[in-house]
Amino acid sequence: MHATLRGALVTLRPATAGDMPELARIRATPEVYRRWRGGEDLRSAVADDLDDPGGHPLVIEHGDRVVGYIQWSAEDDPDYRHASIDIYLDPAVHGRGLGTDAVRTLARHLIADHGHHRLVIDPAADNAAAIRCYAKVGFRPVGVMRRYERGPDGDWHDGLLMDLLADELTIRED
Repeated sequence: MHATLRGALVTLRPATAGDMPELARIRATPEVYRRWRGGEDLRSAVADDLDDPGGHPLVIEHGDRVVGYIQWSAEDDPDYRHASIDIYLDPAVHGRGLGTDAVRTLARHLIADHGHHRLVIDPAADNAAAIRCYAKVGFRPVGVMRRYERGPDGDWHDGLLMDLLADELTIRED
């Protein structure tokens, strides 16, 4: 079991099967579904996320309410060691700094407690709000990954690879 992490605005705690209905509801919102999809059975997609053997699934809580999901995974080959982060947030709480706080809280944990020197995140290249959020934490664009993922429209869309080195993490609380 993973630790519960506390940020300035959010708490990140291990995701459980009991969180699946709320996470599926958030994934079904048009803004999140556009980026995360998961087919017709979103509960099954959430269950797959929670059961991913290489993933570390956490829910994002604000107050006593689940408002999103964040996960991390790691490449442990010593010559390429780094961690990656993925996140989605309920559109009802967008624009309040919760996503930035969640990413910053997890990044701090991965650097301080797991010793990662480099983190990566890969938003859709046209997801300006996500890119701004990650930049506030210290992530920088590395390059565009052309035709990186298939969208719900069936077409391939570009992704933006961003990374953060441990000494670039911003500690400012937005």
